[in-house]
Amino acid sequence: MADFPVLYNKLKKYAAGDFYPFHMPGHKRQVLGVRDFDFMDPYQMDITEIEGFDNLHHPEGVIRESMEWAASVYGSDRTYYLINGSSCGILSAISGVVPRGGTLLMSRNCHKAVYHGVFLNSLRTKYVYPQFMEKYGVQCGLSPEKIHRMLEEDKDISAVLVVSPTYDGIVSDIESIAKICHGKNIPLIVDEAHGAHFRYGDIFPTSALELGADVVIQSVHKTLPCFTQSAILHLREGYVDRERVERYLQIYQSSSPSYVLMAGIELGIWWMEQEEGRGRMKDFSDSLLELRRELKTMKNLKLMGREIAGLKDIFDMDVSKIIVSAKGTGISGVELCRRLREEYHLEMEMCTEDYVTAIAAVMDTREGLWRLKNAFLDIDAGLKGDKRQEPSWNPGPEKWEAEIVLPIHEAWDGKKELTPLRKGLGRISAGFIYVYPPGIPVIAPGERFTGEVVSTILRYKEEGLCVHGWESDPEGISPQGEYFVSVLKKEEDDDHGNIAGD
Repeated sequence: MADFPVLYNKLKKYAAGDFYPFHMPGHKRQVLGVRDFDFMDPYQMDITEIEGFDNLHHPEGVIRESMEWAASVYGSDRTYYLINGSSCGILSAISGVVPRGGTLLMSRNCHKAVYHGVFLNSLRTKYVYPQFMEKYGVQCGLSPEKIHRMLEEDKDISAVLVVSPTYDGIVSDIESIAKICHGKNIPLIVDEAHGAHFRYGDIFPTSALELGADVVIQSVHKTLPCFTQSAILHLREGYVDRERVERYLQIYQSSSPSYVLMAGIELGIWWMEQEEGRGRMKDFSDSLLELRRELKTMKNLKLMGREIAGLKDIFDMDVSKIIVSAKGTGISGVELCRRLREEYHLEMEMCTEDYVTAIAAVMDTREGLWRLKNAFLDIDAGLKGDKRQEPSWNPGPEKWEAEIVLPIHEAWDGKKELTPLRKGLGRISAGFIYVYPPGIPVIAPGERFTGEVVSTILRYKEEGLCVHGWESDPEGISPQGEYFVSVLKKEEDDDHGNIAGD
């Protein structure tokens, strides 16, 4: 048995090693350097709601002053500190904007937190699907015209929620989508978790907040020097009931909010506004662009760049997301990620079948960026461009639309049973299956296990991706490697038109 404390000891050992983080949090395990500023030990400032320190759930003093200052920095009517991550902001926005039992138009590539908000409020959903780019294997932008058409066809839609930028830095035309929503007198919610840094550099896209979105949620811990789990919610008044959103923020946030996290949000934003932060961002931006120029010379691996803007509804791209595709090289994105970790001690944010995603942020050092450059160039030089074996089954969820049979809340709360995945064809899912990261469902409750869904999940498993939502045979009697999924009981399947029995 390992010596306790096991988690602390493992973190301490890891921190002392030479692994470099191309993943969140954005502070990259570095302490902020500010002239004549004393950084306290977090234990010394970890308090509760004592006299003079306000209350996040009823701010009247120092917390209110701090959040009003943050709103003035970002240009919102209201800004709220989130210590339960962007997830609690997404849940609060959905609950506060869409009436219970109402209809939400959302992009199908949203994070699982959006689906949880749909479930908790018994919502019905309409999905708008991003396009797909074969060259890199990535999902692309959302069509404003398609959103407009869907709003014309369904007058019951109460709000639109989209993710922009995506995990891979893809930005949709938020300004046009906002105008379309406002023309229908409904609000636009934007999951901009990966875009808190947009205001700090001309090389980055424009924030959704500046483009007319009504609620914008940003994870400051992802790309700014803030602690994990910290985020902010921006609100523009006019199309949103502020008091309802605030009510749900009190529900979804801890009743004992961390002053360390709140102070970390304030400090990270404040530092970015100072000479040190802006200077650091300028140096980082220059190094980032130089890195991208070097990686463009690769012969086999492909760096995704801003040249994709204008294609497949892509309005812009966040260049701080380093997307390197291994398609056509003889190796998968999973293998590329493994080699970067094991041979070069570089930890990526995520990988897919085809590519890896590295998150670069303001606290990255030039040395760290150059380690990444040299690793990619070294691996690229050893590749021969052999085409790896492509699966014989159907393509993934990027290219097909889900077959929705029931609302999420009805299926997730329905009577369930487990069935082997391969025998689930035609059955109705009673749970979520997704790869994490990024946490986008391959299938959600109420959707049918079609051939495309089953083959995609099997392919992900074969590639070695981290698939959540299935489980091993509970009886231990299935063939080796078999996994079970949660489906509605057979009689409920039949009630909704099951097309394939066991």
